Amino acid sequence: MPYPVSVTERQSEILTRGEAALRQRATVLWERRSGSTPTIVLGGFVPDSTEQVFLLRGYLLRQGSVYYLNYARGGFSLALICAQLDDLVQELNLTHSQRPVIFGVSFGAGLVLEWLRRSRAARRSPAISGIILVSPVACAADIVVPGETKASTLIGRALKPYLDSGATVGADVIDRSRAIFAKIFEAGAQNREAIGALLTPGELRLLRDRVLRAVQEIEPVGACERVNALRAMPALSPWINADQSPLSTAPVLVLYAEKESAVIAAGSPTRVAFESALSSHFPHGQLQIVSSDAAGTAVQHASLIFHYFQFLPLVTAFYRSLKLRKLPLAA
Repeated sequence: MPYPVSVTERQSEILTRGEAALRQRATVLWERRSGSTPTIVLGGFVPDSTEQVFLLRGYLLRQGSVYYLNYARGGFSLALICAQLDDLVQELNLTHSQRPVIFGVSFGAGLVLEWLRRSRAARRSPAISGIILVSPVACAADIVVPGETKASTLIGRALKPYLDSGATVGADVIDRSRAIFAKIFEAGAQNREAIGALLTPGELRLLRDRVLRAVQEIEPVGACERVNALRAMPALSPWINADQSPLSTAPVLVLYAEKESAVIAAGSPTRVAFESALSSHFPHGQLQIVSSDAAGTAVQHASLIFHYFQFLPLVTAFYRSLKLRKLPLAA
Protein backbone atom coordinates (compact mmCIF):
# COMPACT_ATOMS: atom_id res chain seq x y z
CA MET A 1 0.00 0.00 0.00
CA PRO A 2 1.17 3.61 -0.51
CA TYR A 3 3.11 5.03 2.41
CA PRO A 4 1.67 8.31 3.76
CA VAL A 5 4.87 10.34 3.63
CA SER A 6 4.85 13.27 6.05
CA VAL A 7 8.46 14.51 5.79
CA THR A 8 9.00 16.05 2.35
CA GLU A 9 11.41 18.90 3.04
CA ARG A 10 14.30 17.87 0.81
CA GLN A 11 12.21 16.73 -2.14
CA SER A 12 10.16 19.94 -1.93
CA GLU A 13 13.41 21.91 -2.17
CA ILE A 14 14.42 19.99 -5.30
CA LEU A 15 11.00 20.49 -6.92
CA THR A 16 10.84 24.18 -5.98
CA ARG A 17 14.27 24.84 -7.50
CA GLY A 18 13.15 23.14 -10.70
CA GLU A 19 15.80 20.42 -10.48
CA ALA A 20 13.15 17.75 -10.99
CA ALA A 21 9.48 17.35 -11.89
CA LEU A 22 6.65 15.52 -10.14
CA ARG A 23 6.49 12.97 -12.98
CA GLN A 24 9.97 11.81 -11.85
CA ARG A 25 9.06 11.13 -8.23
CA ALA A 26 9.23 7.51 -7.09
CA THR A 27 6.24 5.87 -5.44
CA VAL A 28 6.81 4.84 -1.84
CA LEU A 29 4.98 1.65 -0.86
CA TRP A 30 5.13 -0.14 2.48
CA GLU A 31 4.20 -3.20 4.44
CA ARG A 32 3.81 -2.35 8.10
CA ARG A 33 5.18 -4.58 10.85
CA SER A 34 6.08 -4.10 14.50
CA GLY A 35 9.79 -4.99 14.36
CA SER A 36 12.44 -2.45 15.32
CA THR A 37 14.55 -2.64 12.14
CA PRO A 38 12.75 -1.38 9.04
CA THR A 39 14.17 -1.85 5.56
CA ILE A 40 14.11 0.55 2.60
CA VAL A 41 14.46 -1.24 -0.76
CA LEU A 42 15.76 0.31 -4.00
CA GLY A 43 15.64 -2.05 -6.95
CA GLY A 44 17.53 -2.15 -10.23
CA PHE A 45 16.40 -0.85 -13.62
CA VAL A 46 13.80 -3.63 -13.51
CA PRO A 47 11.93 -5.17 -11.83
CA ASP A 48 10.29 -2.84 -9.33
CA SER A 49 11.57 -2.93 -5.75
CA THR A 50 8.43 -4.81 -4.68
CA GLU A 51 9.32 -7.70 -6.99
CA GLN A 52 13.08 -7.43 -6.44
CA VAL A 53 12.73 -8.86 -2.92
CA PHE A 54 9.60 -10.93 -3.67
CA LEU A 55 10.86 -13.93 -1.68
CA LEU A 56 13.08 -12.14 0.84
CA ARG A 57 10.22 -9.93 2.00
CA GLY A 58 8.96 -12.60 4.43
CA TYR A 59 12.26 -12.49 6.31
CA LEU A 60 12.59 -8.70 6.04
CA LEU A 61 9.10 -8.23 7.49
CA ARG A 62 10.07 -10.23 10.55
CA GLN A 63 12.63 -7.52 11.25
CA GLY A 64 10.24 -4.59 10.81
CA SER A 65 8.28 -2.64 8.19
CA VAL A 66 9.52 -2.70 4.60
CA TYR A 67 9.44 0.42 2.40
CA TYR A 68 9.73 0.09 -1.37
CA LEU A 69 10.84 2.92 -3.67
CA ASN A 70 9.37 2.10 -7.08
CA TYR A 71 10.70 4.41 -9.78
CA ALA A 72 8.25 6.31 -11.96
CA ARG A 73 7.54 4.71 -15.33
CA GLY A 74 7.63 8.07 -17.09
CA GLY A 75 10.71 9.69 -15.62
CA PHE A 76 13.63 9.59 -13.22
CA SER A 77 15.70 12.14 -11.34
CA LEU A 78 18.89 11.39 -9.43
CA ALA A 79 18.50 14.49 -7.27
CA LEU A 80 14.88 13.69 -6.47
CA ILE A 81 15.42 10.03 -5.54
CA CYS A 82 18.24 11.05 -3.19
CA ALA A 83 15.98 13.70 -1.65
CA GLN A 84 13.18 11.17 -1.20
CA LEU A 85 15.60 8.84 0.54
CA ASP A 86 16.74 11.72 2.78
CA ASP A 87 13.15 12.48 3.75
CA LEU A 88 12.14 8.87 4.35
CA VAL A 89 15.14 8.15 6.58
CA GLN A 90 14.52 11.35 8.53
CA GLU A 91 10.85 10.46 8.96
CA LEU A 92 11.69 7.03 10.34
CA ASN A 93 14.26 8.59 12.68
CA LEU A 94 11.97 11.30 14.01
CA THR A 95 8.51 9.73 13.87
CA HIS A 96 9.34 6.12 14.71
CA SER A 97 12.75 6.48 16.43
CA GLN A 98 14.09 3.86 14.03
CA ARG A 99 17.25 3.51 11.98
CA PRO A 100 16.45 1.67 8.74
CA VAL A 101 18.57 -0.73 6.74
CA ILE A 102 19.05 0.52 3.19
CA PHE A 103 18.84 -2.39 0.74
CA GLY A 104 20.03 -1.55 -2.78
CA VAL A 105 20.07 -3.96 -5.71
CA SER A 106 22.13 -3.43 -8.90
CA PHE A 107 21.29 0.12 -10.12
CA GLY A 108 19.53 0.68 -6.79
CA ALA A 109 22.81 -0.08 -4.98
CA GLY A 110 24.45 2.58 -7.15
CA LEU A 111 21.75 5.03 -6.09
CA VAL A 112 22.51 4.26 -2.45
CA LEU A 113 26.20 5.01 -3.06
CA GLU A 114 25.31 8.28 -4.79
CA TRP A 115 23.02 9.21 -1.88
CA LEU A 116 25.85 8.56 0.58
CA ARG A 117 28.27 10.57 -1.58
CA ARG A 118 25.89 13.53 -1.63
CA SER A 119 25.27 13.23 2.09
CA ARG A 120 29.00 13.35 2.75
CA ALA A 121 29.38 16.40 0.50
CA ALA A 122 26.62 18.12 2.50
CA ARG A 123 28.32 17.05 5.76
CA ARG A 124 25.33 14.94 6.77
CA SER A 125 25.57 11.50 8.31
CA PRO A 126 22.29 9.59 7.79
CA ALA A 127 21.08 7.74 10.88
CA ILE A 128 20.81 4.20 9.53
CA SER A 129 21.36 0.72 11.00
CA GLY A 130 23.15 -0.74 8.02
CA ILE A 131 23.43 -1.07 4.26
CA ILE A 132 23.14 -4.06 1.92
CA LEU A 133 24.44 -3.66 -1.65
CA VAL A 134 23.63 -6.53 -4.01
CA SER A 135 25.57 -6.68 -7.31
CA PRO A 136 26.17 -2.91 -7.23
CA VAL A 137 26.10 -0.99 -10.52
CA ALA A 138 27.19 2.53 -9.64
CA CYS A 139 28.48 4.10 -12.87
CA ALA A 140 28.28 3.56 -16.61
CA ALA A 141 31.73 1.92 -16.68
CA ASP A 142 30.38 -0.89 -14.50
CA ILE A 143 28.24 -1.90 -17.50
CA VAL A 144 30.15 -0.74 -20.58
CA VAL A 145 33.94 -0.48 -20.73
CA PRO A 146 34.82 3.07 -21.83
CA GLY A 147 35.87 3.16 -25.47
CA GLU A 148 34.70 -0.31 -26.44
CA THR A 149 32.83 -0.38 -29.74
CA LYS A 150 30.71 -3.37 -28.81
CA ALA A 151 29.58 -3.98 -25.26
CA SER A 152 30.87 -7.23 -23.76
CA THR A 153 27.87 -7.83 -21.48
CA LEU A 154 24.25 -8.57 -22.35
CA ILE A 155 22.95 -5.57 -20.40
CA GLY A 156 25.75 -3.49 -21.86
CA ARG A 157 24.39 -4.20 -25.34
CA ALA A 158 20.97 -3.03 -24.16
CA LEU A 159 22.22 0.19 -22.56
CA LYS A 160 25.13 1.24 -24.80
CA PRO A 161 22.86 2.95 -27.38
CA TYR A 162 21.39 5.05 -24.54
CA LEU A 163 24.84 5.89 -23.21
CA ASP A 164 26.10 6.79 -26.70
CA SER A 165 23.11 8.97 -27.59
CA GLY A 166 23.26 11.34 -24.63
CA ALA A 167 19.59 12.20 -25.12
CA THR A 168 16.82 10.07 -26.55
CA VAL A 169 16.84 6.85 -28.55
CA GLY A 170 14.67 5.38 -31.26
CA ALA A 171 11.78 2.95 -30.85
CA ASP A 172 13.95 0.08 -32.09
CA VAL A 173 16.44 0.62 -29.27
CA ILE A 174 13.63 0.73 -26.71
CA ASP A 175 12.15 -2.51 -28.03
CA ARG A 176 15.55 -4.22 -28.08
CA SER A 177 16.35 -3.25 -24.50
CA ARG A 178 12.92 -4.39 -23.33
CA ALA A 179 13.49 -7.74 -25.03
CA ILE A 180 16.88 -8.18 -23.35
CA PHE A 181 15.59 -7.42 -19.85
CA ALA A 182 12.66 -9.78 -20.41
CA LYS A 183 15.02 -12.46 -21.72
CA ILE A 184 17.13 -12.30 -18.56
CA PHE A 185 14.09 -12.86 -16.36
CA GLU A 186 12.78 -15.67 -18.55
CA ALA A 187 16.19 -17.37 -18.48
CA GLY A 188 16.10 -17.45 -14.69
CA ALA A 189 12.57 -18.81 -14.72
CA GLN A 190 13.75 -21.81 -16.76
CA ASN A 191 15.50 -23.21 -13.67
CA ARG A 192 12.57 -25.53 -12.99
CA GLU A 193 14.09 -27.36 -10.05
CA ALA A 194 14.82 -24.16 -8.12
CA ILE A 195 11.51 -22.57 -9.09
CA GLY A 196 9.56 -25.58 -7.88
CA ALA A 197 11.17 -25.26 -4.44
CA LEU A 198 10.54 -21.53 -4.25
CA LEU A 199 7.26 -20.67 -5.92
CA THR A 200 3.89 -22.22 -6.64
CA PRO A 201 2.78 -22.07 -10.29
CA GLY A 202 0.37 -19.28 -9.35
CA GLU A 203 3.09 -17.26 -7.62
CA LEU A 204 5.39 -17.65 -10.61
CA ARG A 205 2.67 -16.45 -12.99
CA LEU A 206 1.98 -13.44 -10.75
CA LEU A 207 5.66 -12.58 -10.48
CA ARG A 208 6.24 -13.04 -14.20
CA ASP A 209 3.28 -10.83 -15.09
CA ARG A 210 4.45 -8.06 -12.76
CA VAL A 211 8.04 -8.13 -13.96
CA LEU A 212 7.20 -8.21 -17.67
CA ARG A 213 4.56 -5.52 -17.20
CA ALA A 214 7.18 -3.28 -15.56
CA VAL A 215 9.55 -3.90 -18.48
CA GLN A 216 6.88 -3.00 -21.05
CA GLU A 217 5.42 -0.02 -19.20
CA ILE A 218 8.62 1.98 -18.75
CA GLU A 219 8.19 4.90 -21.11
CA PRO A 220 11.05 5.91 -23.43
CA VAL A 221 11.70 9.11 -21.48
CA GLY A 222 11.74 7.13 -18.24
CA ALA A 223 14.24 4.63 -19.64
CA CYS A 224 16.49 7.38 -20.97
CA GLU A 225 16.42 9.28 -17.69
CA ARG A 226 17.34 6.18 -15.68
CA VAL A 227 20.35 5.60 -17.93
CA ASN A 228 21.23 9.31 -17.79
CA ALA A 229 21.30 9.02 -13.99
CA LEU A 230 23.74 6.11 -14.28
CA ARG A 231 25.88 8.16 -16.67
CA ALA A 232 25.93 11.07 -14.21
CA MET A 233 27.19 9.00 -11.27
CA PRO A 234 31.00 9.20 -10.94
CA ALA A 235 33.05 6.05 -10.70
CA LEU A 236 33.98 5.00 -7.18
CA SER A 237 37.70 5.46 -6.57
CA PRO A 238 39.63 2.67 -4.84
CA TRP A 239 40.84 5.23 -2.33
CA ILE A 240 39.41 8.29 -0.63
CA ASN A 241 41.19 11.60 -0.28
CA ALA A 242 42.82 12.52 3.01
CA ASP A 243 40.18 15.19 3.61
CA GLN A 244 37.26 12.84 2.97
CA SER A 245 35.45 10.73 5.51
CA PRO A 246 34.15 7.24 4.68
CA LEU A 247 30.82 7.05 2.90
CA SER A 248 29.30 5.49 6.02
CA THR A 249 30.45 4.04 9.33
CA ALA A 250 27.35 1.84 9.54
CA PRO A 251 27.73 -1.93 8.97
CA VAL A 252 27.71 -2.72 5.26
CA LEU A 253 27.28 -6.00 3.39
CA VAL A 254 28.35 -6.08 -0.27
CA LEU A 255 27.22 -9.15 -2.20
CA TYR A 256 28.40 -10.17 -5.65
CA ALA A 257 27.09 -13.21 -7.51
CA GLU A 258 29.55 -15.84 -8.64
CA LYS A 259 28.56 -15.11 -12.26
CA GLU A 260 28.15 -11.39 -12.91
CA SER A 261 29.34 -11.50 -16.51
CA ALA A 262 25.93 -10.90 -18.14
CA VAL A 263 25.74 -7.49 -16.50
CA ILE A 264 28.92 -6.23 -14.84
CA ALA A 265 31.84 -5.51 -17.15
CA ALA A 266 35.35 -6.76 -16.52
CA GLY A 267 37.28 -4.12 -14.62
CA SER A 268 34.13 -2.59 -13.12
CA PRO A 269 35.36 0.45 -11.12
CA THR A 270 32.92 -0.24 -8.30
CA ARG A 271 33.99 -3.85 -7.95
CA VAL A 272 37.68 -2.94 -8.13
CA ALA A 273 37.17 -0.31 -5.40
CA PHE A 274 35.32 -2.70 -3.13
CA GLU A 275 37.65 -5.65 -3.66
CA SER A 276 40.80 -3.59 -3.13
CA ALA A 277 39.78 -1.00 -0.53
CA LEU A 278 36.31 -1.65 0.91
CA SER A 279 37.36 -0.42 4.36
CA SER A 280 38.30 2.98 2.94
CA HIS A 281 34.67 3.59 2.01
CA PHE A 282 33.02 1.44 4.66
CA PRO A 283 35.17 0.76 7.76
CA HIS A 284 32.61 -1.81 8.94
CA GLY A 285 32.02 -3.37 5.52
CA GLN A 286 32.29 -6.96 4.37
CA LEU A 287 32.22 -8.41 0.87
CA GLN A 288 30.86 -11.85 0.07
CA ILE A 289 30.55 -13.87 -3.13
CA VAL A 290 27.21 -15.66 -3.39
CA SER A 291 27.64 -19.07 -4.96
CA SER A 292 25.62 -22.22 -5.51
CA ASP A 293 26.62 -25.76 -4.65
CA ALA A 294 28.32 -27.91 -7.22
CA ALA A 295 25.05 -29.35 -8.51
CA GLY A 296 23.19 -26.06 -8.71
CA THR A 297 23.06 -23.45 -11.43
CA ALA A 298 25.55 -20.60 -11.06
CA VAL A 299 24.23 -17.59 -9.15
CA GLN A 300 23.63 -14.73 -11.57
CA HIS A 301 23.66 -10.95 -11.13
CA ALA A 302 21.21 -9.80 -8.43
CA SER A 303 19.37 -13.14 -8.63
CA LEU A 304 17.49 -12.67 -5.36
CA ILE A 305 14.46 -14.50 -6.73
CA PHE A 306 15.90 -17.52 -8.47
CA HIS A 307 18.77 -18.01 -5.99
CA TYR A 308 16.90 -17.06 -2.86
CA PHE A 309 18.35 -19.92 -0.82
CA GLN A 310 21.90 -18.79 -1.61
CA PHE A 311 21.30 -15.15 -0.61
CA LEU A 312 19.14 -15.76 2.47
CA PRO A 313 21.84 -17.02 4.91
CA LEU A 314 24.06 -14.00 4.24
CA VAL A 315 21.20 -11.54 4.61
CA THR A 316 20.02 -13.30 7.78
CA ALA A 317 23.49 -13.20 9.34
CA PHE A 318 23.77 -9.49 8.60
CA TYR A 319 20.49 -8.58 10.29
CA ARG A 320 21.41 -10.74 13.27
CA SER A 321 24.69 -8.86 13.62
CA LEU A 322 22.79 -5.56 13.75
CA LYS A 323 20.88 -6.72 16.83
CA LEU A 324 24.16 -6.89 18.71
CA ARG A 325 24.89 -3.24 18.12
CA LYS A 326 21.62 -1.53 19.14
CA LEU A 327 23.07 1.94 19.02
CA PRO A 328 20.93 4.75 20.50
CA LEU A 329 19.42 7.16 17.99
CA ALA A 330 21.48 10.34 17.78
CA ALA A 331 19.82 13.52 18.97
